[in-house]
Amino acid sequence: MPCPVPKYRPAFSSDELDRARDVVRRRNAPHSMVQRAKLALLLADDPAMTCAEAGRRLDLHPNTPRTWRRRWTTEGFSLEDRARSGRPREFSPRRDRPDQGRRLRVAGAA
Repeated sequence: MPCPVPKYRPAFSSDELDRARDVVRRRNAPHSMVQRAKLALLLADDPAMTCAEAGRRLDLHPNTPRTWRRRWTTEGFSLEDRARSGRPREFSPRRDRPDQGRRLRVAGAA
């Protein structure tokens, strides 16, 4: 049984493809960005490729190409994650325990 034709087919500009090639070449790029850049380059070569085939070629789950295809078609090209909600990444001592910071410093010094 043939796979369905992909519903979302993003069109990439030459600048976007140059950026993807640059990310793939960089040695210190985050792995997730490299995977997305490779996916973009693969889909630019063959826009009719199914999500399952793209996932197989890049060793990704088929939902990953499907997700990024939809995002690139509807929102434009980006290799970065969206901002997530949740607790801030910073640490501050609790206000109801003013001695907490001092205890942590003393425990770390011992």
